[in-house]
Amino acid sequence: MSNVSGLSTSAIAALSTNQIQDLTTADIVSLTTAQVAALTTEQIVALTTAQFQALTTSGIAALSTSQAAAIEAVDVAALRTSQVAALSTAGVAALLTEQVQALTTSAVAALRTAQVQALTTEQVMALTTSQVQALTTSGVAALSTAQAAAIEVADVAVLKTSQVAALTTAAVAALLTEQVQALTTSGVAALRTAQVQA
Repeated sequence: MSNVSGLSTSAIAALSTNQIQDLTTADIVSLTTAQVAALTTEQIVALTTAQFQALTTSGIAALSTSQAAAIEAVDVAALRTSQVAALSTAGVAALLTEQVQALTTSAVAALRTAQVQALTTEQVMALTTSQVQALTTSGVAALSTAQAAAIEVADVAVLKTSQVAALTTAAVAALLTEQVQALTTSGVAALRTAQVQA
């Protein structure tokens, strides 16, 4: 389909899923943020992985919560780190747990502090061990007390010393007994005095 950028938002929303799949990656790149925002959840589901990878970061930022929740896990796994970083905090919070688990470790490492703060406790619990290890120290430092308490025991056991040291005193105080017991000896040694006193 040529000249897709000239279509109105209502014309975009009226495209069939077959027509959406017929769009070239060049067509996808040319979509305006308003056109991306006009896509229905059915159209979002219909987008191929290559089409998702062609979305601009401003297009990704324009996704609504219902659109973000409609992205297939296979497409989430293929998102570029710049695209993941472009997701709105509301979009991140709207991701289903299977979508969160589909994020690559590079994508998790690309999460902005505000995006980490937007994760629900269910999403934090859904993080795989390698995803938890991929969190940056600024991401770990941004964890709320509820998020810290939601980290699975097995994931606490693999926290890097830099991540343990980055936990706020409030987050350390919120850790459950079994989480504290799961800390490695190097993890315990990385705790700062203020964290231990918490």
